[in-house]
Amino acid sequence: MSASSSIPKMESTAITSLRSVMQRVKQSAEKSGRASNQVRVVAVSKTKPVSIINQVYQIGHRCFGENYVQEIIEKAPQLPDDMEWHFIGNLQSNKVKPLLVPLDSMYSKLNTVGI
Repeated sequence: MSASSSIPKMESTAITSLRSVMQRVKQSAEKSGRASNQVRVVAVSKTKPVSIINQVYQIGHRCFGENYVQEIIEKAPQLPDDMEWHFIGNLQSNKVKPLLVPLDSMYSKLNTVGI
């Protein structure tokens, strides 16, 4: 079994960090009287390799964010289709077309001023 197709026995830092965040989200949601499934956690994969993103995916997380157009265009085709991608940050008008063409599951909050 290759490392890229299974989660290593020793959890990666990314998985450990996500588990910690999810626990804090659960606790905070409960304190505020909300269900934790009402809170969407976007795992920001900025500068992380596909292998680490895939490890986080394998434990059940499906919501990921990128803030560099080139990275999301390169990474998304290498990962499962059921991932929900978010573009975070400012988007330059010259980057809109390359971002929207290849990603059917892309969600983006765009600041339309100047686009």
